[in-house]
Amino acid sequence: MKTTKILGYLGLLASILVGLGEHFLHYSENILGHAENYEFFKFVPLENMTTGHFLAVIGLPFYFAGYLHIYQMLKPGNETLARITLGIGFIAFAVGGIWIGSRASIGNIIHLKESIDSNTYQILLDHYTNHMEILVQVLRIVIALLSIVFVMTILKGGTYYKKWMAIFNPIIILLLVFSTLFWAKPLSKHLAPIAMNVTHFILFALSLYHLYKQEKQTNS
Repeated sequence: MKTTKILGYLGLLASILVGLGEHFLHYSENILGHAENYEFFKFVPLENMTTGHFLAVIGLPFYFAGYLHIYQMLKPGNETLARITLGIGFIAFAVGGIWIGSRASIGNIIHLKESIDSNTYQILLDHYTNHMEILVQVLRIVIALLSIVFVMTILKGGTYYKKWMAIFNPIIILLLVFSTLFWAKPLSKHLAPIAMNVTHFILFALSLYHLYKQEKQTNS
């Protein structure tokens, strides 16, 4: 269980590092209401984008450790479903890594808007949307599939999770984070830009809680 615990803490580290990185990349006081054509980037200092880029790139590999932790927690229940969850998790963060690695570049292009021919500028934006921004939609679909398998595995029983953990699957937590846009706008300005990382911080924290309870039960 020691290895499983270490992997869980590495997953938490990933959510913190990548979350900080994404916050540096995206956040400004003007982030809400400037989504069209990535205009919110013009309010983000270039040095923040550089800091955010490298924090995210450094932190992202630890997400794979986090999903190895999830695999170990699910494995006693059904190894096949646990492996499927692991594989989908790896796909999710491979896709997410490609996307987040592109953000500093598109941000820099937005800052150069006035010095680029308008037709060329629009071509660059369209190319980015069609090749990179579409990955966000792919990622959300993958996370939804992952959540279905995660829930199925827990409800079958035998995992290190109590069955109530099925409620706290990634897609439900993600929707809850995004719901702050409707009931906590001041908070949502900070949470929405890093929603996937907030989601996984909660997921790994709850998972480590279950591991702690399992260890306590085993040692008693």
